[in-house]
Amino acid sequence: MSELPPHYPTIEPDAKAPTLRRLRQLSRLLDRAITVPGTRFGIGLDPILGLIPVGGDFLGVMLSAYIVLEAARLGAPASTLSRMVLNVIIDGLIGSIPIAGDLFDVGWTANEYNVKLLEDYLKFPSQRKSADKWFVFAVFIVLFIVAIGLVTFAVIIMRLLGMLLGMLQGLLIGG
Repeated sequence: MSELPPHYPTIEPDAKAPTLRRLRQLSRLLDRAITVPGTRFGIGLDPILGLIPVGGDFLGVMLSAYIVLEAARLGAPASTLSRMVLNVIIDGLIGSIPIAGDLFDVGWTANEYNVKLLEDYLKFPSQRKSADKWFVFAVFIVLFIVAIGLVTFAVIIMRLLGMLLGMLQGLLIGG
């Protein structure tokens, strides 16, 4: 593993198992916390948060970004981190579409996919080079911009719905 500056903390090899266990628990909480009785189907906190207008999808992206950050601290390579970020972006962008996005969030378990990508890397860590700090910084800037874009999108949708409801109300009362 390459030497990283002190302000970019790494996780010691002995601490990888507890960190991975914590990330598995977080991904389960976000993607499959509540299992529907009699099925293998589960609903997590991520789709439930998505029901909250404006801030729900933002919070979901930020919680998913934590898994990517920990993967970087565990030394995951840029290729793995890129795939993880793509999963989070897909989850955030499609999940921000009212109603249809919430249904998509139930089926698209980006956090579970990301933990699986991290586990695949950790099986053979010496075969890949760790991502450098600038790549990780750029990844989080992109995720932050996507999260802000989600909030902006939600605000625009809410305003449009408000205008449409106002117009409909005017037609019904006036006509």
